[in-house]
Amino acid sequence: MLELIKGLALYERAAGQVTVSLDHFEESGFGERPVWWAFVAETEGEVRGFALYYIRYSTWKGQRLYLEDIYVEPEYRGRGIGSLLMGRLMAETKARGLHGMVWQALEWNEPALRFYRRYGAKFDREWVNCELL
Repeated sequence: MLELIKGLALYERAAGQVTVSLDHFEESGFGERPVWWAFVAETEGEVRGFALYYIRYSTWKGQRLYLEDIYVEPEYRGRGIGSLLMGRLMAETKARGLHGMVWQALEWNEPALRFYRRYGAKFDREWVNCELL
């Protein structure tokens, strides 16, 4: 999965920004107290796509599934893998009794935006991303 994450960063024009170590990544997802979960899509015994999420709390809505990343290797796009992952995320949201699913998308990533529109996603241009390092 970490190799796919690097592929995603390359696609998003941020290749040098993946700084998480494999140990930290594994401990955070597979350790004693995971903070993220993921679904993977395999073909021919190889992981070709993933959807990584965690549970976020909204003071207005309650617990929500936050989709951190969804990615399918370029040569496997257009085969329904993204749709399978998105369907699994929606089912997980319902199964956990969460109050919806939220995520962010880059405004220039028109293929992703078209994909999300197929699901009736609402786009919010009012909020500004903030970060402290």
